[in-house]
Amino acid sequence: MNTKLSRLVAGAVALAAAFVEQARADQQTKTLDVYWVDSEGGGSTLIVTPAGESVLIDTGNPGGRDPGRIITAAKAAGLTKIDHVIITHWHTDHFGGAAEVAQAMPFGALYHRAIPEGDPDGRKQSPFQTQIKPFREIAAKRVESVRAGMQVPLVNGGGAPKLTLRCLAADQKFVEPTAAQAKVRNPLTGSVPAKAADTSDNANSTVWLLEFGGFRFFDGGDLTWNMEEKLVTPVNLAGVVDVYQTNHHGLGVSNHPVLVQSLEPTVVVMNNGPQKGGEAGTFAAIRAAKSVQATYQVHESFKSPADNGAAEFIANRGNRVGAEAAKCEANVIKMSVAADGKSYTIAVPSTGHARTYRTKG
Repeated sequence: MNTKLSRLVAGAVALAAAFVEQARADQQTKTLDVYWVDSEGGGSTLIVTPAGESVLIDTGNPGGRDPGRIITAAKAAGLTKIDHVIITHWHTDHFGGAAEVAQAMPFGALYHRAIPEGDPDGRKQSPFQTQIKPFREIAAKRVESVRAGMQVPLVNGGGAPKLTLRCLAADQKFVEPTAAQAKVRNPLTGSVPAKAADTSDNANSTVWLLEFGGFRFFDGGDLTWNMEEKLVTPVNLAGVVDVYQTNHHGLGVSNHPVLVQSLEPTVVVMNNGPQKGGEAGTFAAIRAAKSVQATYQVHESFKSPADNGAAEFIANRGNRVGAEAAKCEANVIKMSVAADGKSYTIAVPSTGHARTYRTKG
């Protein structure tokens, strides 16, 4: 090969290598984003992965308001569809908005526990059958047997850290401990009394752990006190996390102090409404966890006004209730996890607040 040709070949090889490296660099600049949509104390957590896939955990209430807010957030995130929709349990503020969202933004797959034959809480006179009918009619792939240990199949690759979304509990059944977990008894076991057994569907909530490299995020739906304790004692099946979304919107029948202390979150996000969740017992449990550096609220709490944090950490202030709730600004809280999974930024756009935290991993 003559010298000129050798130079051309070498140049082409170098150019190809540079292109590959730039593609890898472009991938590395993509963040993992999480949006807490204001469902006035309902559930609606939107995740957008570095690969552009989307996951919506719960869909708020029916009636236009919550679906409209979810759709607005999804479009702002650049989405035209939602790839994976997870329903944690069969209460209207978690599954009720699904059919309306699906009309505007198609679903790829729906993940949920088996749909109950009647009211999930055993009420004899209940609107459940009427409420569930449009949900049954949603056109999407169905995964109707969500169980502990299963994962949502998310796209990985491109040089980005490993991304997983795993179910830790469903129908009051839990994942098996790893070998390392099984060796360590949680010292907080038995330190706080149990509550009366919860016979509602909240106790059956699916629990999810999102991991991206060293970053870990916990979403437990509306899991309640006794089941929360079983998740982390005598063995901590969840491990420690970076961000904890308060269970059950910050209600005191959930957010067991042993759970919060065992998870050791750096940041807590409370998806409460002005008059739903945000209760004194939950704020006390968060304060008792020495790991917590900041608590963010979707709403100012009027259930426990003395416990509200600084205004910059609260996305929506004021007490609009009933029909007035539709007039709420419905500001979101947004989290962006860095492309290397080593840090994350929590932003409250309505207040101009943004703060970056290091991951534990």
